[in-house]
Formats: sequence, structure tokens, C-alpha cells
Amino acid sequence: MVPGSFTAYFAGAAAAAGALIGLLFVSVSLRPDSVFGEDAPPAGRALAGSAFIGLVNAFFVSLMALVPKIDLGGPTVFLAVAALFSTARLNRRLRRVESQLIVLVLSMVVFVAQLGVGIALVARRHDDTFVYGICYLIVASFGVALSRAWSLLQGRQLRAAPTRPDPAPS
Repeated sequence: MVPGSFTAYFAGAAAAAGALIGLLFVSVSLRPDSVFGEDAPPAGRALAGSAFIGLVNAFFVSLMALVPKIDLGGPTVFLAVAALFSTARLNRRLRRVESQLIVLVLSMVVFVAQLGVGIALVARRHDDTFVYGICYLIVASFGVALSRAWSLLQGRQLRAAPTRPDPAPS
């Protein structure tokens, strides 16, 4: 069970994740051509998708932690597996873009760690240490997701590589 001392943290994290998901939608709406459509670059889809998966994961872990008398380990494991699957699926569809390797690695590290902490919490459900671990992983998930959303908004990774002009004939 989640100790009552964590209620304010998880309520704040759920509210923050919900607000950040809304801001991600605003960010995407400012650059819809960077995420949707046939001409959308793979980097745009990866940035938006990665940010969304991280924020949704943090939102639902936090929301589940607020359910009275819940054993948080099971939902944490389920959400970690769902996030890992979604991240792998998102990256499998994309061409291998070197700049997206960091997105994949950071996301996967957070979700694998969440899976491990969730499994530990299933085994030792009254150990507050693992609840603290989930709290820190939510912060890490926010960090990864916000960096992806910020990159999407800036559009630096979405620009086509500069082309070199053809050399003048000699």
C-alpha cells in the first residue's frame, strides 16, 4: 500500500502530468506538419510520441497511487510494460535517425527501472523505499518527456540537413 505521506506528491504529479499532456497537445498544434501527415519527419513523430508516452505513464502511475489501499507494484509493472511496448513500437516504425537514439535509450532506461522497482514493490509491498523509487522515476520521466517536448517545439531536430551547393563547373 502507498503510505498516506505520499498522497500530496502523487496528487501533484498527476496534476502536473495532466497539465503537461495538455501543453504537449498545444505544442503539437503549433507544429502539426512536424508530427502528422505524410511529409512529417520521423524525428517529429518520435519526439511527440516519446513525450506523450512518458507523460501518460507518469500520469497513470500517479493516479493509481492515489487509489486507497492499492498495492502500487502491480499497476507500476503493467504501466512499465505498456510504456516499453509503446516506445519499442514507436521506434520500430521510424527509420533509424541517429539523434533519436538518445530518446530511445533515455526512455527505455526509465521504463526498465520502473519495471524493476514495480516488481520489487510486488514482492515487498510494504517497503516505502520502492515507493520513493517510483517517485524519483516519475521525476525522471517528466525530465525526459519535457526535453522531448521542448525539442519538438524548437524544431531543431526536425529541420532537414543542410544541402551543400553544387560546386561551380571549372
